[in-house]
Amino acid sequence: MKPTKPIATVHLFPGLHKNLIALLRSLTAEDWLRPTVAGSWLVRDVVAHILDVQIRRISIQRDGCFPPTRGRNVAEYTELVDFLNELNMSWVAVMQRASPRALMDMLQVLGPQLAEVVAALDPEAPAIFPVAWAGEDESKNWFDIGREYTELWHHQAQVRLAVDADPLVDRKWLHPVLALGALGLSRALRNVARPDGTAVVLRCDGDAGGTWSAVASSGAWWVHDGAPRNPVAEVEIPSDVAWQVFFNALTTEEAREHARVEGDEALAAAVLSLRSVMV
Repeated sequence: MKPTKPIATVHLFPGLHKNLIALLRSLTAEDWLRPTVAGSWLVRDVVAHILDVQIRRISIQRDGCFPPTRGRNVAEYTELVDFLNELNMSWVAVMQRASPRALMDMLQVLGPQLAEVVAALDPEAPAIFPVAWAGEDESKNWFDIGREYTELWHHQAQVRLAVDADPLVDRKWLHPVLALGALGLSRALRNVARPDGTAVVLRCDGDAGGTWSAVASSGAWWVHDGAPRNPVAEVEIPSDVAWQVFFNALTTEEAREHARVEGDEALAAAVLSLRSVMV
């Protein structure tokens, strides 16, 4: 095992944007109305949300313009989740007025701007937001930028899945998503108490996969790259399934159908409950 290292994703934003625009330009009118794994959202709703993600990040990070909370307390995790869900749903509702062409045109402008914004950040400086789904109260920019990359990648993946387009699952694209998502093990295991030194392993199979461990220490769980010799639990899952688990497209029970589990059942169940989104 080794301590996790910063995961660089800044260089991936331009190419991810280029792939998104090419995908959207290829869609038929029927494709825009196909259902997705994102709950009740259709393809057009997911695309509208991608636009919202970009506008929100540019407005906050570059321009210092934050969404108004109107006096609401969003300090607690559940309150923040509720607030973000309301922002997401209200935007998608308004964007019913926008045509697919208008959505694409706006994305074409904003995608390169977002890439410039994240490229200008010092990766080791404190992030404007902590990555709460990883249980962090403070994060560095590289993790916050990576969180943004996983957000954009997985929503594009939802569209690709809905329209039967080739997925972006080469190691270049998917491995950072899985590596960043694995950092959510700390929060996924937070309610499972074990003696210091207890280790659980997550393996994601495939060319884009990897192996990560969470080790108990002083009442918390710390994520490492690699695996110890004698973990008390091990979960192995295909990479093309893992991203759907991380981003809440599969339930813990559905994930278990695809996983190989050994050892401590409670730890394994907690690993399969890992979500690298705010839910």
